[in-house]
Amino acid sequence: MEAVIDRLKEHLNHAIVGQESLINDLLIGLIAKGHVLLEGPPGIAKTTAAKALAKTIDANFQRIQFTPDLLPGDVTGSDIYQQHTGQFQFTPGPIMHDIVLADEINRAPAKVQSALLEAMGERQITVGNTTYPLSAQFFVIATQNPIEQEGTYPLPEAQLDRFLMKIQVDYPDMETELKVLRLIREQDKFSNTEAPAAVLSLEDISSLQKAALNIYMADSVEQYIVHLVMATRHPEKYFEDDGQMASLIDFGVSPRATLALDRCARAHALLAGRDFVTPDDVRGVIHNVFRHRIVSSFQAVAQNISNDQLINRILTQVPVL
Repeated sequence: MEAVIDRLKEHLNHAIVGQESLINDLLIGLIAKGHVLLEGPPGIAKTTAAKALAKTIDANFQRIQFTPDLLPGDVTGSDIYQQHTGQFQFTPGPIMHDIVLADEINRAPAKVQSALLEAMGERQITVGNTTYPLSAQFFVIATQNPIEQEGTYPLPEAQLDRFLMKIQVDYPDMETELKVLRLIREQDKFSNTEAPAAVLSLEDISSLQKAALNIYMADSVEQYIVHLVMATRHPEKYFEDDGQMASLIDFGVSPRATLALDRCARAHALLAGRDFVTPDDVRGVIHNVFRHRIVSSFQAVAQNISNDQLINRILTQVPVL
């Protein structure tokens, strides 16, 4: 497994400069069999990272550019009337691929988001009266731009909960910016060269996913995960602050967060080359798992307290068992 992971990381690091954390998080989402939401300003390699991951794997890839006038059938496919047969025939949509890049997903209207919700949660789509299964390795990488709000449809909590992780991507530093400048210049010189061949198959990814499930997790780590979840739902039991922390959270994380934290921690341990999960693995993924599931109160928003800051407070208060 280590050789497979090393090949995957090496291939991605050649395509993306200065985004080691993003690469690692994408691999965690893929190995944990979940969907990933990337949020960040434009031009910081969100789409490039998704495309590079897809090219690394011998899998079907499709990019969907979301716009306000998009219809569910544009994503799922639809039944088309065939005049020469007098019957309707299903024409598959772009979502019926192994890896799907949902670019600027928050521009999709409610009906399209509803169609995506079934696909992401049930790994199937329904067109008319017929249900079609999706690929066993169906993996959605969605992006959204937090800067522009005009013409967007904020994702509801039920849709956000379908994402295993929400990864925030920030601007690179000066050294990385210079590396990107030089890399793109070199790539432009050799733009007519063939794209590098994929280094992994879908069977390799399936093997990594099974290996992650076999990673050992002690009872104490399991209890630590549950306590972290409960601290978001009942902060008054973990904080002796006269209810101040409780006033900052309207709703804690869902049971999906418990499962996601378990799976992501296992994937984190696997990528680190260990066959057991430590509390550090849990802490290494908790922000990506919790940040889009905690519903902060108006008081927290008024005090400019982010969900990441709430998670940091929980980490300092909940002891490692």
